[in-house]
Parts: sequence; C-alpha cells; structure tokens
Amino acid sequence: MTTSLGSTLASAAGKERAGRSRRGADLIVKSNLLLVFLGLCVVASLLAPQFLTGRNIANLLQQSSLTGIVAIGMTMVVLTAGIDLSVGSVAAFGGMTVALLMAPGMPVLPAILLSLAIGAAFGAVMGGLSAYLSLPSFMTTLAGLTAIRGLTYLLTDGKPAQAGGSEAFQLLGGGFVGYVPIVGIIFVVVTLLAAGVLRGTTFGEYVYAVGSNKEAARLSGLPVRGVITTVFAVSGGLAALAGVLLTSRLTVGQPTAFSGLELDAIAAVVLGGTNLFGGRGGVFGTFVAVLLLSVLRNLCNLLGLGSFFQMVVTGLILLVALVLNMLIERRGARA
Repeated sequence: MTTSLGSTLASAAGKERAGRSRRGADLIVKSNLLLVFLGLCVVASLLAPQFLTGRNIANLLQQSSLTGIVAIGMTMVVLTAGIDLSVGSVAAFGGMTVALLMAPGMPVLPAILLSLAIGAAFGAVMGGLSAYLSLPSFMTTLAGLTAIRGLTYLLTDGKPAQAGGSEAFQLLGGGFVGYVPIVGIIFVVVTLLAAGVLRGTTFGEYVYAVGSNKEAARLSGLPVRGVITTVFAVSGGLAALAGVLLTSRLTVGQPTAFSGLELDAIAAVVLGGTNLFGGRGGVFGTFVAVLLLSVLRNLCNLLGLGSFFQMVVTGLILLVALVLNMLIERRGARA
C-alpha cells in the first residue's frame, strides 16, 4: 500500500516536473526570440540611422501586419498539427471579392463581412476534408491553393478590380491613428483575441489537446473533427481579412496579390516557436517573429541589399530557429 502510494506520488511529481520543463522550454524560446528582436533593432538603428524615424517604423508595421494577421491564423492550424498552404490564394480571393462587391455600390460593412465569410468557408471546406476524410492537410490545402487562385483569376479574367471610392474603407487599410497605422492596430487586436481564445477558453484547450495527441483527444470525447475544421475556418477568415485590408490600401483588388504568403506565414510560425507537429507554441511568439522578419528585410532594404541576399539570410535564420527549438524540445523531453 505504502509502495503504491509512493509510486503514485513519484509519478505525479515526475509529470509536474515535465510540465514545468515544457513551460520553461516555451518561455526560453519566446524570451530568446524577443531578445534577438530587440538586439536586431539596436543593430539596425546603428547601421541605418533612418531606421528609427517615425515614417519608417510606421511603414514597417503597416507592411508586416498583413502577413502577421495571416500568420496568427496559421498558428492555430499548426497547433493542431495541420498546415494551410491556401492562405495566399484565399487572401487574394478575399481582396478581389470585396472590390467586386463594392464596385456596384454595396455598403462597406456587408461587403467586408461577406468576403470574410467566403474566406472562412474556404478554410472550413479544406479543414473538413482533412478532418472527416482523414486527408493530409498539406495535400488538401495545396489543392486549395491552386483551385482558389484559379477562381480568383476567373472573377475578372485575371484583371485588377477597382473598389468603390468609400473614404472609410480606404482608411481601414491605409489610415493612421497618429503615427500608428490602423492595420497595425488590427494586427494587435487579432493577436490578443487569438491569445485569449487559446489560453482562456475550453476551445483553446481542445486545440492544444488535439495537437498533442489526436487519438487520445478523440478517445477522451473531444470534438476533434470540429476543432480542426474550426481552426481552418479561422485561418481562411483571417486570410480574407488580409486581402480586404490590402484592397482597402490600394483601392483595387489584385488577383496576383499575396503570392508566396503561405511561406512567409509558416516561417513566422516556426520562428515563433510553435511546434510543426502541434501541441506547443502560441501567437505571441508568432507576433514577435513577424516583426523580427520585417525588421530584417527593412534593414536589408535600407542598406541597399538585394532581395536574393534577403532570401538567404531569412532561410539561415529559420534553419537556426528550427535547430534551437528542436534542442530545447529534446532537453524538455529528457527532463
């Protein structure tokens, strides 16, 4: 009896230590990333004095926010051990849709909501195919990437679509509150809402449980298929939001927009410390990673370095981030 009780207590203590170790690993990844980001900002300010100007920082935040909004949705998908390669095409479709709806005079709010609903529907379909038919999300969203991009071209035969001339709509993607771009505020709000859902709701617990062990979650009675479908719907809706905001800023829907966006979003998620196999990570790491990558590219531009060099540097940073995250994960597992 005493031996059994001792074993139980030892097992509970071991689980508690493992939990603390995993939380410590997450904290190390996020802290390291934040320190790297701050260090990069210091280096950028020394190498390029114009980096710290209000105009440059505002432009940096405005440019990074669209990728960031999409990356937040991607984070939720990756937390369930999925991947969404269709976000670039969905974003382009959302931007084209809102332009076509507003051109004949539809009010701004209904046009935006309908575009977001279509994006969420695209995501739900691909997530549902993956969840209910047990299809790999990589393949379903790869098919979605191609098909939805084709639909985007079909909307206007591959030509840009002029949006309506509403000033309120243009402010949404191109306006400022003081020196802060409105699109940047939207990025922050989306991040905070996603963090609140993941860390403060039952649905958020389900997301982490499904990503940690899908079969165990199913046997525990969790709505695994519904959770997967929902996170893909959220990803699609946020991708469409990014498209709407770009159309707002440009006042025109571009069918070729957001080419390669899925790779930028995945890069931010991985660099932010979210495990590609699901169950570990969060949106705050993604938020910092988006800003870090944007600062890096901005610095390269200020120094006159070409896009090819930027691609090499970004790839090396991602490789180092993957190795560090793997080493931290293994250390946490051994503990």
